[in-house]
Amino acid sequence: MRLYAIGDVHGRLDLLTAMHERIAAELERDRPADWRIVHLGDYVDRGPDSKGVIDFLIAAQQRDPRMIALAGNHDIGFLDFLAMPDAEGLFARYGGRETALSYGVAIDFSDPASVEQGWKDLVRAVSPEQRRFLHELPYSASFGDFFFCHAGVRPGIALERQAHDDLIWIRTAFHNHPGLYEKIIVHGHTPQPEAELMPNRVNVDTGAWQTGILTALVVDGVEKRVLTATG
Repeated sequence: MRLYAIGDVHGRLDLLTAMHERIAAELERDRPADWRIVHLGDYVDRGPDSKGVIDFLIAAQQRDPRMIALAGNHDIGFLDFLAMPDAEGLFARYGGRETALSYGVAIDFSDPASVEQGWKDLVRAVSPEQRRFLHELPYSASFGDFFFCHAGVRPGIALERQAHDDLIWIRTAFHNHPGLYEKIIVHGHTPQPEAELMPNRVNVDTGAWQTGILTALVVDGVEKRVLTATG
């Protein structure tokens, strides 16, 4: 089984489309016996077309169940805002304005009246299908020797017992752990200039929304390589 793990998209539909085109060309050329494409979360916020990214992933999964989308902290933050408008929450402070704009809703998070009205407009603008997609995002996936999640895992805790908050939020304890885990952890969440390939983990978040570089890890038997899409 060939595995593709795509890092944080953050509203960059152009880069996600380009990455899928590259992957589709490889699959057509090489005809692997089986494959999975794992998206590592953070589809919304900061970039210009969060709505488009969600619609793209919904359509991709409807075409082929081998398209897997995991939850990121920003995706859960979007759901939290839809449930209750918080002008100090993750969505408001870290790119939610751009997400709302992709739905045609302008919100000034410094103005309580704008937050209240913008929240009502956004709740109406997000379709039941999009909301269901976000609610149903799994927090991890595992294939062979690789464990996929958005942020990382808590050292000393079995992979099947990891807390959801750690899977989408953890940084320092995970990054600084020198030992091996049960499997190699493939994650995003913490942007780096280029993919980090460590003995115990692989980070494919290259800050696509800002750098214009979306990165994926490709695992094909003993071959491991990095694939990028730029814009």
